[in-house]
Amino acid sequence: MVKNKYFYYLFLINALINVVNFVPRGLIAQRFSGAMMAIVISVPIGLLLMYLCIKMMSKFPGEGIPEIFNANYPKPVTKFMLFGHTLLWYIAGLITLIAFVDVTMRYITSDVSPLLIMVGFLVVVCLAIRVTAESILYALEVVIIINVPIIIYVLFKALLNPMFSWDAVMQVITYSLKAPSYGSISYATFIFTGYLNLAVFNRAFKKIRVRHIWMIGVVGFLVLIASVLIPIGYQGTIGVERHVYPWFSTADVLRTKNFIVERVLFFFYFTYLTLSLVSSIVHWHVALEMLKGVFLTEEKKKRKIDPEWWMILAFCIVAFFAMRTNQFFRDRAGLLFLDIRLAAEFFLIASVYLAYKRREAKKRE
Repeated sequence: MVKNKYFYYLFLINALINVVNFVPRGLIAQRFSGAMMAIVISVPIGLLLMYLCIKMMSKFPGEGIPEIFNANYPKPVTKFMLFGHTLLWYIAGLITLIAFVDVTMRYITSDVSPLLIMVGFLVVVCLAIRVTAESILYALEVVIIINVPIIIYVLFKALLNPMFSWDAVMQVITYSLKAPSYGSISYATFIFTGYLNLAVFNRAFKKIRVRHIWMIGVVGFLVLIASVLIPIGYQGTIGVERHVYPWFSTADVLRTKNFIVERVLFFFYFTYLTLSLVSSIVHWHVALEMLKGVFLTEEKKKRKIDPEWWMILAFCIVAFFAMRTNQFFRDRAGLLFLDIRLAAEFFLIASVYLAYKRREAKKRE
């Protein structure tokens, strides 16, 4: 069993990795039509969902969603819900992997085949998702502790640069009272979604308790503000929409005299490379455990060839097919995923609550 501090790491990895997925791009696209208000609204929504999830999962100490659903729902219903959640967690990890392959091709090396880069990433991720939840959490702690100081340095470097345009930032802030759309709220609340990894990682906690939850709200708000406004400060209110990965374009502008490598982009890339791989490991570990809850029985687990490897092979095959899609399709699919994900969070929390009520009713009988 691990300490409660590891819950904060699950939140942080999801919050920090939003720089390389569709969150900044989606919010920047709506910078004049409600993105700023969406950021403000996302904080109470994200904290409320986080509180409810923690409250519900604490009723099932040491258990994951597969155990909870299998014990309290009919088998067909359980299999349907687990498979649906498997798809969502798998897509979350896949989006991160494909985005980082694309970033590598655009900013680091355009000579290497993207399939070869994906193979390298998949080898690391697929070997790591089979280890225990505790081991992944320990590795997550090390990655967070090493990389957060570098990210903070880049943020200060960006804000203190004389090239940063505060006028562009203030112009966007003047649109803060515009009513947000459902899409912009779903984009902004994604950074709080790290708490949902308790669906499997709750097995590693004796009984989850989180104190000072308001601090998570403050950190989430600052991350969202920085991920949207800093690229606008460098690329302008209009020019920023031309960039596929606005934060990497921003990092490419920065220079440092206090490091071996002058271009900030290089150590920013390697920082986010480790974060992206660990984030994908977390998401695919949850997806794998969910999928095992759908198909694996005790008899199947005793087979000579571990069925997990067939599931991992399926993960890899789908990833290679996803690599063949174009940028336009990935953008649309990524933003659609974020829209569906917010509704799925409400559904998952409600499902756990209903499972708790069904268990209590059985006890009274």
